[in-house]
Amino acid sequence: MFYFPVEYFLQVYSLPLIAEVRFQKDYFSDYPEQIRVSSAAVGIAAVSYTRKSGYYAVHYNQPGTVAVGAILRLNDGAIAVFSGEPNQSAQGILSPVYTLESNGSVAVPTGLVFIRFTEGVDVESQQEAINRAGYEVVQSLSYAPHAAWLRAQSGNIVDAIAGISQLEAIANVENVEPQMLMERSLR
Repeated sequence: MFYFPVEYFLQVYSLPLIAEVRFQKDYFSDYPEQIRVSSAAVGIAAVSYTRKSGYYAVHYNQPGTVAVGAILRLNDGAIAVFSGEPNQSAQGILSPVYTLESNGSVAVPTGLVFIRFTEGVDVESQQEAINRAGYEVVQSLSYAPHAAWLRAQSGNIVDAIAGISQLEAIANVENVEPQMLMERSLR
C-alpha cells in the first residue's frame, strides 16, 4: 500500500480560482440613514439630514491639513469631504456626509450636540441626567445658561448621534440637535 502526504492531494485536487469576491467595508453602517433635528418650538418645521452615499468626510487632528482630492474643506481645513468610498489609507477620523433635505447642502457631523432646556432650567442642574445619557458638557454658554454643547463620553461621532433620543427624554429639554458643518454661503 502506498501512502501520500496530505499536501500532495491538496495540490493535485485543488480547483482553480474562478472568481475573487471582494467585499467593500461599510465604514458607516452604524450611522443612521437620517438624522432628525428635534424642537419643541411651535410653528417650526422639522429638519432632517439624509446620508449621502458616495461621499465621506475625514476629520483631521490639525486644521489646515492638506487634503489632496477633497471637494470641500470645512472648519479651516480640519474636515475634508471626498467623493467615492473611503479606503484603508485614509488618515483621521471618518464620518459619513449628509445632505439637508430642504436645500441639498452637504453637512458633516462633528460629534458635538447642542442641547437647550426650557427657560429657567440651567444646564448645570441637569448635569447628572446628561451624564446618565452618555454625554459630557464641553461648553457652557454664559449668555444662555439653559443651553450647552455636549460630546458623547466615548468621544465617538456615531455615539453622539445615536444617543440623541436619550437626551430628548430628559425632562424640560426643548431642543437637541447635532452640530452639522456646512459650506458657508454668501448672501
